Amino acid sequence: MKIGIVQQKNASETSVNINKLKENIKAVAAQGAELVVLQELHNSLYFCQVEDPDIFDLAETIPGKSTDEFGALAKELGIVLVLSLFERRAPGLYHNTAVVIEKNGSIAGKYRKMHIPDDPAYYEKFYFTPGDLGFRPIETSVGKLGVLVCWDQWYPEAARLMALAGADLLIYPTAIGWESTDSDEEKQRQLGAWVISQRGHAVANGLHVVSVNRTGYEPDPSAQTNGIQFWGNSFVAGPQGELLWQGSNSDEETQVVEINMKRSEEVRRMWPFFRDRRIDAFDELTKRFRD
Repeated sequence: MKIGIVQQKNASETSVNINKLKENIKAVAAQGAELVVLQELHNSLYFCQVEDPDIFDLAETIPGKSTDEFGALAKELGIVLVLSLFERRAPGLYHNTAVVIEKNGSIAGKYRKMHIPDDPAYYEKFYFTPGDLGFRPIETSVGKLGVLVCWDQWYPEAARLMALAGADLLIYPTAIGWESTDSDEEKQRQLGAWVISQRGHAVANGLHVVSVNRTGYEPDPSAQTNGIQFWGNSFVAGPQGELLWQGSNSDEETQVVEINMKRSEEVRRMWPFFRDRRIDAFDELTKRFRD
């Protein structure tokens, strides 16, 4: 299967971002992409740097304007498309939601981000209610997609549960970067940990991992921090953690990466982690902490 990656910078005008996304989606589709993955909250700037009630005006229903607009494009191009939207579910109830659009333009399914951070410059708990759809792959014409979102990347349990539910690959729309006061050494440690953790999910589950991050600098509207330099480095890893492609740190990029969907079965036969799991001894994983 050929997977289209869209790593781009975002502007303050939603229409500018959407128009650029459409052109980039068309570009990878023209190169044969069957599945196209976009970055987290791709329609706008990463607004969670501040807590501002007016920002809730950016949210939209699902189905809604974005699913209609991108759905029409997916149908035109004959692709499966992974979106990342700010969902308005009901008055006062909002989610960070990934939506998968099928080749015919319909909604194949959605995933609501389960792990919600609350850190300086990442005040997501102000905006998003934790997801309630669980870790269930979304069935599409190109396979079962284990879609997770950004902060979910750090949790091996999320990747494992997607794999156990039959995911054919893991997909992570992402918005993560550096705060400029960190040292260069610390920045490299953070980036390295981000890549290693996701490559570890690929290895532990015998699955391809597709991680798509934004790039570019976005200032902090409150001026309390120096803003975020999103670190790009979108990548595709194979089921043994091998890097099949990795994007640049700072440049906008589109890329088509071809993966062999049969590799997971081959790797799992050699490394039978699922066979040897001690499920009889894992019950304490459901506890917050072991006293």
